[in-house]
Amino acid sequence: MADRHRRPTGGRSNRPPRSLLLRHVPEQRRTAVPVTDESAVPAWVKRRVLLLNATYEPLTALPLRRAVVLLLCGKADVVHGDPAGLVLHSAGTSVQVPSVIRLRTYVRVPYRARIPMTRAALMHRDRFRCAYCGGKAETIDHVVPRSRGGEHTWENCVACCADCNHRKADRLLNELGWTLRCALVPPKGRHWRLLVAAEALDPEWARYLGEPAA
Repeated sequence: MADRHRRPTGGRSNRPPRSLLLRHVPEQRRTAVPVTDESAVPAWVKRRVLLLNATYEPLTALPLRRAVVLLLCGKADVVHGDPAGLVLHSAGTSVQVPSVIRLRTYVRVPYRARIPMTRAALMHRDRFRCAYCGGKAETIDHVVPRSRGGEHTWENCVACCADCNHRKADRLLNELGWTLRCALVPPKGRHWRLLVAAEALDPEWARYLGEPAA
């Protein structure tokens, strides 16, 4: 008769280690229930952590699990921890939940020329302000409308408020007497590859990405 209690074989499970407990520090101790189902994985497990090179240059945003592995293996150090003071506990150690970590050894990263343009990256370039009136940007606009030959590029797109977008329609700036408040240039720097994929960023990341709060 087959052993009903035999554990299934196969690849590694993606579930967090059952030994990890989440606690607040320095709040009173409390017991955490082990995670037994993927749908029950709390939001903090799915969070991302900013990885810096040894020179404090931003490299990428890691899943929390990978960041903790780097810390436990001695390959990285915590630069900024979780603002709420969250700590992961196992049977023999504890690790502060990080927001930003830094590699102990410098890693050379291949240079990539042009940053892909996304809505999120464009908003960051124009600092979430309308390129025409300076108000809060809600959408993007083609300076030279697509209907008049304009291209969807860094050099022809700007952040824009809904009102200016509606008023401008498919007209050119010289037809309206408008001027731009920002330069139409592609951003440069590896940290922009992080901004390409993120609308909102952890406030602790701002000093390393060179981005003021929106």
